[in-house]
Amino acid sequence: MQGFCYNCTKKAFKSCNITLLTFNSKWSIIITITKYKYKFIGDDNQMANDFKVIVEGDYAGFNRPELKTERVTYDVPTVGALEGMLKCVYWKPAFRIVIDKIVVFNPIKTVNIRRNEVKTKLPLKAVRAQMNGGGAAVIYTPDVRTQRGSVVLKDVKYGIEFHIERTFIRSDHEDECEEKHYNIMLRRLKKGQCFRQPCLGCREFSVKRLELVDDLDLSEVAEENMGRHDLGLMLYGMRFRDGGKPINGDWEHPQFSDKADAMYYHPYMIDGVIDVAEYRKELKC
Repeated sequence: MQGFCYNCTKKAFKSCNITLLTFNSKWSIIITITKYKYKFIGDDNQMANDFKVIVEGDYAGFNRPELKTERVTYDVPTVGALEGMLKCVYWKPAFRIVIDKIVVFNPIKTVNIRRNEVKTKLPLKAVRAQMNGGGAAVIYTPDVRTQRGSVVLKDVKYGIEFHIERTFIRSDHEDECEEKHYNIMLRRLKKGQCFRQPCLGCREFSVKRLELVDDLDLSEVAEENMGRHDLGLMLYGMRFRDGGKPINGDWEHPQFSDKADAMYYHPYMIDGVIDVAEYRKELKC
C-alpha cells in the first residue's frame, strides 16, 4: 500500500506504524508517528480533519448590516463572524476555515446597552499624510462624541464544527499539505493559544471560553431552542473579488482589493442545530 504523510514526506506508509481496521466493507488507516496522528477514511484516502469546539461569552453582537447606527444583533452567530474568531487561533493564506455546523446551547436572550461613541471616522487621507511625515491623524472626541444604543446577545454558548481546506493561493514550502495546518490548529486549540484575543462579533465582547472537545453534547441544548426555528435571511459572509490574491501580483509588497460581495442564506435552527454545510449550497449574493 503506497501513500504519503507529512512527517515522512515521499515515503511509503510501510515506514509508519499502521493499524488496519475493517468495518462495513470500508477501511480506515490510523498512522501514529511520535507527535502526529492522522486518520484516513474510505478508499479516497481523504483525511478527516474536522474540529469541534465550545465557545462561551458574557455578551455577543452579530450585527445586522441593515441596522448600522443603532445596532441590532442576529439571534445566532453569522458564519463569517465565527470564521474570523477561529482565525484568531491560527490562519494562513494557504488554507481556509469552513464552518459545517453551529449548535446553540443557551436560550437566546438579548439586552439593550448604550455606549459612548464617535460620529465620524478617521479620514484615510489624514492617515496617509501622517505616514508621509505631514499632518496629524486625530479625532477630538469631545466634539464628535455621541451615545448609541445596541441590542446584543447575553450569556451565549455555542458549539462549532468546522474543517480546513487548502486554497492553493500561496505556499512557502514545496511539501505544503492540509496535514501540517491541521496539526498546528489542533495543537493551538489544545493549548489555548491564539494570535489575537478571540471575540464574539465585536472586539469588546471577548470570548470567555474556547475549548476543543471530542463531541458536541446535544443533550445540553436548552428547551427553548428545541423544535424548528426560522432564522430568516441572514448574512453568511463576505466574498472578496480578488480571491485572496494581491492585485499587484507581488506577495512581498501585496496590495489587496477592498471590493467584496455580501453572501446571504436562509437557515433554520432545528433542535438547537444549524446545519451550515447543507445551507451552503443555497448561498446568494
